[in-house]
Amino acid sequence: MSTLLDAARRLPLTAQLLERCALPEPGTPVDCAVSGGADSVALMILTCVNDCAVTAWHVDHGLRTGSHGEASLVAALAAALGATFVSRSVQVADGPNLEARARDARFAALPAGVFTGHTADDQAETVLINLIRGAGLRGMSAMRSTATKPLLGLRRSETRQLCSALDIAVIEDPMNDDPRFQRTRIRHELLPLLDSIAERDVAAILARQADVMGDDDAFLDELASVIDPTDARALAAAPAPLARRALRRWLSDPYPPDVATIERILEVARGNTRACDIGANRRIRRSQQRLRIERD
Repeated sequence: MSTLLDAARRLPLTAQLLERCALPEPGTPVDCAVSGGADSVALMILTCVNDCAVTAWHVDHGLRTGSHGEASLVAALAAALGATFVSRSVQVADGPNLEARARDARFAALPAGVFTGHTADDQAETVLINLIRGAGLRGMSAMRSTATKPLLGLRRSETRQLCSALDIAVIEDPMNDDPRFQRTRIRHELLPLLDSIAERDVAAILARQADVMGDDDAFLDELASVIDPTDARALAAAPAPLARRALRRWLSDPYPPDVATIERILEVARGNTRACDIGANRRIRRSQQRLRIERD
């Protein structure tokens, strides 16, 4: 009897998608985060077809009734594809910042360097989220195309098409349709509106722009790397784009400060004020031409 892996190998769509994936050499051990959704299932399929030594990691957040049963579905798919399966459970309570807390708990349970099924659509959403945050060029370059995000060249519609062609019933996470979450509203409200206004596929444009801005970002990073962000004089004398970049590199914990915070710090470096608030009960103060972080 034909296996799921055999069926995936024979499918013309699989070969077409593989050409646009950034996957490692056959035989490479690969850890894949697999929730059971179309993107992560497509990731597992494509890495297995590429003959990587795949371990599928499933994390149950315990956020909805019956979520523990989803691990069994992922385990069955992994077995059909010849992948090893590992399951982890974490506890995340409902409440504020649920998406961020669930993501942090998930990655804490996953191995370092785990592959994720982020697509070009996720990239476009991240660009818009960071634009709203005022994160600057670094945020506009969104997710860099690295070894751990091999599907950034694919569209969400294509991962669904692959699963459908193989008769795989994927898991639909209700959080992806919950309007409480900013990313959900961008996905279901903002991007369709932008498509309508522009009369074109805006997500594809945003994903391409993210790649271009990522290259610019890397170049500016190299130029800014020689600036000591705690040296007030050096910071004040540097071109503003490089000074801002040096500050973001210094203060990213884990996310960079917004534009308004960066400008307040530059006012301190220039001597126009002695100190400023930077959030999280922290202040930047200038003393003897050095910038220091103080905690309230």
